[in-house]
Amino acid sequence: MTRIACRAFAVLILLAGVGFGVHIGVTSEEDVQDPRLAAEEDLRAADAEQQTTRDWHREYTQSAADNDAESKAESIAEVASDQAKALDDTYAELQAQEEENSNPPSGPVDLGPIPSDCNSYSGNKAAGCARLLEHGFGLDQMPCLESLWDKESGWNERAHNQGSGAYGIPQALPGNKMSTAGDDWETNPNTQINWGLGYISGRYGTPCDAWAYSQANGFY
Repeated sequence: MTRIACRAFAVLILLAGVGFGVHIGVTSEEDVQDPRLAAEEDLRAADAEQQTTRDWHREYTQSAADNDAESKAESIAEVASDQAKALDDTYAELQAQEEENSNPPSGPVDLGPIPSDCNSYSGNKAAGCARLLEHGFGLDQMPCLESLWDKESGWNERAHNQGSGAYGIPQALPGNKMSTAGDDWETNPNTQINWGLGYISGRYGTPCDAWAYSQANGFY
């Protein structure tokens, strides 16, 4: 082989090697994935998973909050209902007591002998009998009035209950309530009797009704 032929053959071999290497390089670049792309895909997948977790946690937290709020609302409503019922029961009890006080129990009353006139009485009782007739009551009410104020004060115009502060023949509480019947309420039995009969008439109707209430309750 000539020198020229040898050189030509060497060039051909070189060119063939270069072409084969280029082909291998292209194939490798096509077959091998870029690590940065793989990392980006991993990050996107991780972000998506985290977002899913956050969404689930937010929904769970909101659901728990809603359930807690509903439970608290039910508890508040239950307490309010119990309080309203207690107030209703208290009001009903007070109303019943008021009705009992304003409507004294009826029934037989120990009247005692009915006087034919007021001459059988003396002192403050005689004054009480006269005032009784002036207030429009009959003599049949006098035994009840006598018993009532015997019990309260013994018909003493200066009777003073140290415990309650009640004063006078009718035992007004406080005593100065009788000032509506006269400025001399502290010493004048007639002023006290007039006030007491007005009180009995307005609250109980008659002295016998007041006496019946006093016997049942211990006061009038």
